Amino acid sequence: MPDPIKIAIQNRKARYDFEILNTFEAGIQLQGTEVKSLRLGKGNLSDAYARVEDGEVYLHRAHIDEYLQGNRMNHDPLRKRKLLLHKSEIRRLEGSVQEKGLTLIPLKVYFRNGRAKVDIALARGKRDYNRRRTIAQRDAKRDMQVALKRASQAGDRR
Repeated sequence: MPDPIKIAIQNRKARYDFEILNTFEAGIQLQGTEVKSLRLGKGNLSDAYARVEDGEVYLHRAHIDEYLQGNRMNHDPLRKRKLLLHKSEIRRLEGSVQEKGLTLIPLKVYFRNGRAKVDIALARGKRDYNRRRTIAQRDAKRDMQVALKRASQAGDRR
């Protein structure tokens, strides 16, 4: 049986704006009130990105709302958070980002077996014509599904 996964927040815009080349699962260092807020689904990854700094990977501009029942010890919603990866993965990411002009984008934050995880993607920004092509392919696929459904319903009536 696969591990139970509870998705806390997703970056839906990432797959539209970026061409995803490779994904990595990373742990994330969080404070207690951040975990409670994420379990409630209170966060946003739309402007977030990851960066390799001094041999470690950090998540920047990921907004995790303050926990409502938190007191003066509540966290800063936009603080940078350390991502936990193997050293070999960090080296590979660092080389790819520097040489090829790629970027690291978080796709989703989720809980697996009670631990917070982040899916980060090595991605390249899409051009406008690539976005239009993606939309056209999605529309064509939807039209084809509708046509197949209508054809099968027409066959059932006979």
